[in-house]
Amino acid sequence: MTGAARSGGGAGFGRGFLTEIWYFAALSRDLRPGALKRYEILGQPVMLGRGPDGAVTALRDICPHRAAPLSAGRFRREADGAVSVECPYHGWRFGADGACRAIPSLADGQAFDLDRLRVRRYPTAESQGLVFIWMAGDARGEGLPDSAPPTFPGVVGGAPKLALTMEFAAHIDHAVVGLMDPAHGPFVHQQWWWRSQASMHAKAKRFAPTEAGFAMVRHPPSSNSRAYVLLGGRPETEITFRLPGLRWEHVTVGARQVLSLTCLTPLNEGSTRITQILWSDHPVFTVLAPFVREGAMRFLRQDGDMVTLQNQGLKYDPSLVWIDDADRQARWYHALKREWIASRREGRPFVNPVEATTLRWTS
Repeated sequence: MTGAARSGGGAGFGRGFLTEIWYFAALSRDLRPGALKRYEILGQPVMLGRGPDGAVTALRDICPHRAAPLSAGRFRREADGAVSVECPYHGWRFGADGACRAIPSLADGQAFDLDRLRVRRYPTAESQGLVFIWMAGDARGEGLPDSAPPTFPGVVGGAPKLALTMEFAAHIDHAVVGLMDPAHGPFVHQQWWWRSQASMHAKAKRFAPTEAGFAMVRHPPSSNSRAYVLLGGRPETEITFRLPGLRWEHVTVGARQVLSLTCLTPLNEGSTRITQILWSDHPVFTVLAPFVREGAMRFLRQDGDMVTLQNQGLKYDPSLVWIDDADRQARWYHALKREWIASRREGRPFVNPVEATTLRWTS
């Protein structure tokens, strides 16, 4: 499809979140043994913590007694060896499965059925130093994962060389579309080491469907992306997007690798947390670590500033004009999202709507 298209009502943006799917929650190193932390994910308060047994627990961060946050409490070891979380207000304790284990204020002989007390439990999984949380569609959280969280190529060189977090004042739909937009770089990210309007030229990139997403097939980087020169050799890159909001660029330079992973986690309808993580066994990221960090932070700030500007127009819910091929990835995102919802509703396998093609744009 070519030409322009006008989408009314904000092109379906901001009309809910995907469920029955893994979301990035935290770096494994962010969860110290014995510590509890409060997060907001999909508008829900979530307590995340690593117990003394090393396992990660995720519970709804509201005690059903007086609504105190469980994340303000502490881990306790029960008589049977199980680990529970103790509310700071009255000491009610809840196991990793969400079941109530104890109410200390009950006196001998007072009957109370603890089995009917439960807080929502969120399944979690750790993979490659990342903590993922499964957000079920059932409000009680009874849905269990039917797949493992994604794994990423290029997690090399030990701990991440870079891990930055920033909150954007945007629904995840707008954050994702902005993340994959191939044409804004020369205008929003004008640095001597990246791109400028003067260096814009026509590009043609091959795309192919991947698991729950799509990829810009491996290719030599564009000549106006000067940062790749620092890697030396003949770098090749592949950029992949996967639902619900994961984008990664895997660069190879001979035997060396670079992985830049961006995770978008919706906090609520108006806020999205963006986490940028970089791994590499290339020595340039050790030598130039401070400059890499500053450059990545500048990129995030520039995108955040543009989101703030964009919100001035979005508050009027305008119709949006999209063009091909520069906006085709945005269309794919919404098609993927619709298919994910339909496949879950209909109880059938997900069928990727993206077809292999070559897209052309100028940037």
